[in-house]
Amino acid sequence: MMANILLFLLLSAIFTVDAQQGESIVSLGSSLTPTTKVSWLSRSGLYAFGFYQQSNGYAIGVFLAGIPEKTVIWTANRDNPPTLADVTLNFTGDGRLVLQSAQGNESAIVNPPERAKSASMLNSGNFVLYNSNKDIIWQSFNYPTNTILQGQCLLAGARLFSSVSESDQSTGIFQLAMQTDGNLVQYPNIPELKVEHAYWASNTDGQGNNVSLCLDDDGHLYLLNSTGKYLSNLTQGGYPTNGIVRLMRIDADGIFRLYSHNLEKNGNWLVNWSSSDNKCDPKGLCGLNGFCTTVDRAADCKCLPGFVRVHQGNWSSGCERNFTAESCQIKNGNMQYNMLEESNTVWEDSAFSIMQPITKEDCEAACLEDCNCEAALYKDAACRKQRLPLRFGRRVLTDSSVALIKVGKSAPIINNIVPMVREKKPQKGILIMSISLAAFGLIIKSVDWDLPEEEAILEEWAYYCFEASELSKLVSGKEVDQRQLERMVMVGLWCILDEPSLRPSMKKVLLMLEGTVDIPIPPSPTSFLSTV
Repeated sequence: MMANILLFLLLSAIFTVDAQQGESIVSLGSSLTPTTKVSWLSRSGLYAFGFYQQSNGYAIGVFLAGIPEKTVIWTANRDNPPTLADVTLNFTGDGRLVLQSAQGNESAIVNPPERAKSASMLNSGNFVLYNSNKDIIWQSFNYPTNTILQGQCLLAGARLFSSVSESDQSTGIFQLAMQTDGNLVQYPNIPELKVEHAYWASNTDGQGNNVSLCLDDDGHLYLLNSTGKYLSNLTQGGYPTNGIVRLMRIDADGIFRLYSHNLEKNGNWLVNWSSSDNKCDPKGLCGLNGFCTTVDRAADCKCLPGFVRVHQGNWSSGCERNFTAESCQIKNGNMQYNMLEESNTVWEDSAFSIMQPITKEDCEAACLEDCNCEAALYKDAACRKQRLPLRFGRRVLTDSSVALIKVGKSAPIINNIVPMVREKKPQKGILIMSISLAAFGLIIKSVDWDLPEEEAILEEWAYYCFEASELSKLVSGKEVDQRQLERMVMVGLWCILDEPSLRPSMKKVLLMLEGTVDIPIPPSPTSFLSTV
């Protein structure tokens, strides 16, 4: 009798543990915390939804829990800062999935079209919410971040965005777009994308407006249209399926790869296929004014001559000048700049002037004599004058292009190494004007008041001076750095646009003022005089 009781208690304990570890249905009122019950498992125990550690805190997402190397598949609100250990993830009684701080503040983790009645972490790796009829009203498979799993498709119009790094799942600098024209394309993650910004494509455009990228459990990665026609086989498939988990991910380096992991051997992830073998193919890997070279098939980033990294250890932040930029090239009859060259390098062509036929020496001289020219790209007797920053740079040994970079003489050059010289601080008056314009732009629309006539006139006058290349009128003829002045006025004009969605964020304002990101030509501001 006692033996039967002990056996019953033992079996009960085993079934209880199994039920907890294989938890599938999540009921209203359930909760998770980063330090106690951290996740809801799939019935197989392979996938989990819940907290995982990131940086100095915690993020929420779907990850592989059944292998020693925890691999993140999907992240909620990936660009939010990591949460602290005192938060709680609540599946509330009224069907909301929210993160609650110790102070009682709430933020939504998902936004389904209706209130949920239950949830489940499926064996497929898909986290789903159900309504009272057991219909799926929200699923993580419809909102992928940087990964798709076997049995999952990237639907037409959807995009994957790389992460910053393996340990930081926030949005990185590359994207993979399943375009509505049927083409699967890789781009840098930048605004105002153009066709020429692509660095890889499936070349299936025009073959359907409802094409998806799908991954089967045998490793078959392919493009499928709405009629069931296979448009392109990126891999042929036919790999073993037993005990194997597969995923496709756009990695932090901008290349998307098909991975497999043997659950029985508990080994490392294996790469079965990749979109490129050249790690310098992704455009923008080395940031503005940087260029990519390969060393033993690994990517290595370098700065233009006369430039240094903006942030050590973070190449995507790009490079900045390490010499003092004078207002123009000639001072007291002496040339203030040299031209240094970087051979066999290619860049995005954003020339404002093209001269041909011309020798390389004459191209250098032409750039030195032009106040607007900060670099020139020379190839096939053509000189293409450029303004900084240069972007999408990489070394191509088979290309005869030469980048000619204007470098200040104030920094002595020894073995092509230019010592660090701090950039002159902008004139206080210009800085005040720029910050005032920026602050003014951030206030308008957020506050409901009439714009005084004087401000409208100032706005229009500033744009007129910019458009007419007469910015010196704004500083009463004082000698200032004209490039700094132009940059600050352009930023100010962007910040005071009528349409709030067109105005840059404060973070971008700072980057534009620093010169680390491009400043597009601002549109003409709308006149307020008619409303005064």
